[in-house]
Amino acid sequence: MRIAIAGFQHETNTFVSTPTSLTDFEQADSWPPLLVGEDVLETTRGMNLPIAGFAAAATKHDLRPILWCAAEPGGKVMTSAFENIAGRITHAIKELTPLDAVFLDLHGAMVTENSDDGEGELLSRIRQIVGPNVPLVASLDMHANISKKMVDSSDALTIYRTYPHLDMAETGARAFRMIEAIRRDGRPEKVWRQGEYLIPLHAQQTGAGPARALYEGLDEFDGPGTQLAEIALGFTAADIHDTGPSLVVYGPDRTKAEAICDTLSDRLSSAEPEFDCPLLSPVEAVRRAKQAPDGYPIVIADVQDNPGAGASSDTTGLLRELIEQNAPPTLLGLLHDPSLANAAHQAGHGATFDATIGGHGPGDEPVQAKVLVHHLSGGQCAYTGEMYGGGVATLGPSAALRLIGSQIHIVVTSGRNQCLDLAQFRHFGLEPKQNKILCVKSTAHFRADFEPIAQDVLLCAAPGQFPCSLKDVNYRNLRPDVRTHLEG
Repeated sequence: MRIAIAGFQHETNTFVSTPTSLTDFEQADSWPPLLVGEDVLETTRGMNLPIAGFAAAATKHDLRPILWCAAEPGGKVMTSAFENIAGRITHAIKELTPLDAVFLDLHGAMVTENSDDGEGELLSRIRQIVGPNVPLVASLDMHANISKKMVDSSDALTIYRTYPHLDMAETGARAFRMIEAIRRDGRPEKVWRQGEYLIPLHAQQTGAGPARALYEGLDEFDGPGTQLAEIALGFTAADIHDTGPSLVVYGPDRTKAEAICDTLSDRLSSAEPEFDCPLLSPVEAVRRAKQAPDGYPIVIADVQDNPGAGASSDTTGLLRELIEQNAPPTLLGLLHDPSLANAAHQAGHGATFDATIGGHGPGDEPVQAKVLVHHLSGGQCAYTGEMYGGGVATLGPSAALRLIGSQIHIVVTSGRNQCLDLAQFRHFGLEPKQNKILCVKSTAHFRADFEPIAQDVLLCAAPGQFPCSLKDVNYRNLRPDVRTHLEG
């Protein structure tokens, strides 16, 4: 088969005012910079990415890579950026026609300045080019907010089933399996249904609880042929009509697909009370961490300041409480503060200086403290954990600082980057296992690498730009029949 492949990923936090530009897609961050042509295959080979998993499954076929890009989650994608990237993809597909299939590595929660449904817009444009008979399949993130336009424009959507997302490459391979089945058996019937309630992101982790049961239950519906069932749990920092969970079921028989969707819908509905996952205040989280027995570290997740969900990654609520309670040996990261990182590099290794730390956003204030420069780095940090292992985090000029008069070390970066890998501390000469408390600006991705060395994980609701306590969120654009939180 002659298959065009491309990737265009963004998770949009509509509560963040700073837009996402073309430059954000062009530069490296957690993932590679914008890739074009054969570089798409060469650079992503072996990585835990859908496009890499698709390519590995389709090695016997004629793959035509167009481009692949992803920007760190943030505000709405600028119209100019969307039109530039979408235009390059659609132009290349026109040039490559005739094609036997098209695969797209998408996120599913892209909001642009002009559209609440970036993926639906892109898929519909491609459908108009290739016509109704060419299989068009896309992979989506588990946090996708799926629209009718996305379902109608595609032949199948495959969705991550783990959070942390350890199965991104598997999801791409599943997309190739669906293309093969569609080419052999014809286009499947589709059933799409949206859930009745929102699920906060910190409750979506699949290591335990209701999400684990929901996703483990999908295995019984994988095949034969075009039969497939997928679940997206939604991205709650997007205030749009389609925010929330969705079910998509495919298969040759409409009646059976409806029955499978009914089963999954009942399971999702029944799980609602189990998704109630309370958060601790910074005061309580630090107090509990201090009282824990010595041994393995306690992880405190600063879930509402997660740059992987569009937050600034520089809030100081948790840091202030660590200082107030005179925390035992503690690591905190990654704090995004380019000016502070630059000041550390100017001061030099081993120097001390009066620092203004974080707190640049509205409603927050910097922490003033004297610090010691423990370690300096240019910011190229190789991941070692399961999720991104083999990749490189581009942090920009960065530093590890110790607050004088305390046992607190902070990793400060010039680029926003979610703290999800132990290497992001070890790169700076800091050993997580030797500390009592590990504070990570992450919502759940940290679990894959940090849980194996932790005696407990505490979820903390310090103020931040990624709201996790949904009852406090001022939504304006949700569909009227979706619940934001459990009543009572």
